Amino acid sequence: VAEFAQAPAEPVKSEPVQGLRTQHIVMVVDDSLTVRRVTQRLLAREGYQVVLAKDGVDALEQLQSINPDVMLVDIEMPRMDGFDLTRNVRNDDRTKHIPIIMITSRTATKHRNYAMELGVNEYLGKPYQEEALLKSISGFVNKETQAV
Repeated sequence: VAEFAQAPAEPVKSEPVQGLRTQHIVMVVDDSLTVRRVTQRLLAREGYQVVLAKDGVDALEQLQSINPDVMLVDIEMPRMDGFDLTRNVRNDDRTKHIPIIMITSRTATKHRNYAMELGVNEYLGKPYQEEALLKSISGFVNKETQAV
């Protein structure tokens, strides 16, 4: 029987537990696969964890188990549009605090005003400017971090 020499155990370094909200979560809700993928790549490159939803119904289902830091929402989607999704998010105590950035090709003042009445925090036109979007997300995420 061979004996193994016991090397002295190295002290265990305590490291933050991965996966316990070390990244901010952004939910992207858009029926366009292209928009979801492009936005996901942009946000992942900036260090965000990205959750994708193809419409309002999909987003509400995911909000049962995920609590994103920010939501990016399109208006025109099948099954449930961005206005109805915003109304649902704002009427639920668990989600009403989540900042919503609406990103849409509907840039008319009436659509913007309606979105703001429903509780949208920011309204951007498509195609969005990457820097403007990142600045908006960062502003909401940093505001949340400072409030803790």
